[in-house]
Amino acid sequence: MSAGLLDLVMQIPSGMEWIFIVIAVVVIFFGVKKIPEIARSFGKASAEYEKAKIEAKRELQQIKSQNNVGREKLEEIAESLGIDYTNKNDEELKAAIEIELNKGTKK
Repeated sequence: MSAGLLDLVMQIPSGMEWIFIVIAVVVIFFGVKKIPEIARSFGKASAEYEKAKIEAKRELQQIKSQNNVGREKLEEIAESLGIDYTNKNDEELKAAIEIELNKGTKK
């Protein structure tokens, strides 16, 4: 019985085999011509995310220098970063925004 179990375990893909399986599935679903287009789309999306993060950081610096910003602007920045702002006051929201921005720079 243990020889049958050993044969079963030996047939489970591992490591590099999974990479080949994933590549084959992607090629089957999207085709060879779509893969570069998907990679470009992913690159553009990540670039847009970085731009939004930089813009939010710039706006936060302006907020700190003015120290008098409306709640709507804080909520807009928090929403662009994916922060829940419903149960936070202005100071907690500023701190959460600062934490989220610093999280991305510590890669």
